[in-house]
Formats: sequence, C-alpha cells, structure tokens
Amino acid sequence: MITSTQLRPGMVIKFNNELYSIFKTEHRTPGNLRGFVQAKMRRLASGAMTEHRFSSEDKVERAIMDEVEMEFLYDDGEAFHFMNPESFEQMHLSRDLLGDAVNYLIPQFKVTVIFHEGKPLSVELPATVNLTVMETEPSLKGSTVSNVTKPATMETGLVVQVPPFISEGERIRVNTADGSYQERA
Repeated sequence: MITSTQLRPGMVIKFNNELYSIFKTEHRTPGNLRGFVQAKMRRLASGAMTEHRFSSEDKVERAIMDEVEMEFLYDDGEAFHFMNPESFEQMHLSRDLLGDAVNYLIPQFKVTVIFHEGKPLSVELPATVNLTVMETEPSLKGSTVSNVTKPATMETGLVVQVPPFISEGERIRVNTADGSYQERA
C-alpha cells in the first residue's frame, strides 16, 4: 500500500477492484483546506479515462505487474502470435488487447508484454520503430528543406506523414507514441 501522494504517471493501481493506469496526477493544497491528489486514470479493462480525487492520507494498493520480453512472430488475421525467447513458449493476443500497437508489429520484433496474475494486460513498445515505406508518391528532386509532407503507407499498414524526399523502399524511424516520422533509419 502506498499513500496517494506517491502516485506517479505510468503506475498501475488496484482501485474499486479494478486495475487502473495512472495517466496524470496533480497534488493540490487549496488555502486553509486539506490537501488532495487529483488523478487522471485509465481503466485497463475498457480503456476508459476517469478522474478521481484522493485525500492526501488515502492508501492505494499498487498492482504487482510482471514484464516478459517476447518476440512477435506473425498474425493470422484474428490473433497476434508471440514467443518467449528463453522458454520458447508461444501465446497469442487479440487485436483488442493490443490496440494501436498492431501498427508497429513486424516479425522478429521484441516487445514487453505486461502480465497481472498470469493474464496479459498490454504490450509496451519501444519509443521508436524502424519501418519500410511500401507506398508513397514519387520523391521530388531538390525538396530537402520544407515543412510540406506527404502520406506514406508502411509495411504494417500504418500511414505516416513524411517529408517529400522519402521514396518507396526506404526505412524510416517512426515514433510509437504518436505515429510521427522521426528520421531515415
């Protein structure tokens, strides 16, 4: 158990018998009133965002999470198959559980799968991923410095806005937080 003042973004807590991921916290002490912690949380079961006001003295149960590095193997249209590289144990996760992470999964890609009590909850991606451009408009000669972008379809189906000098077949680095172009890989 921790006090509500120790809550930090990224922590997973058990609140009302549900698991919540802390998105944002703000400790407030208004005038002569008692201090409180305003927490914005995401319910892991449904993905819904909610806010709750904790008293400074409230105790919160921190959920114990297991992290296992796994390698993405393939997807069969319905499920995404992963393998533990140490035990060679395979498991599959649904598209609903993975969410937007499916846009960044390519074979032999290593991700961290987060478990709670033996049940997979989510996948943690690295900050950036290198992907191959499969389809885009032809590159323009001489257009090296410009804030104009064009859409490019990656090998996973993700569409990224890229500078005009990027052409088909090139590998680029994509930010997994917002799906934006970073640089050539």
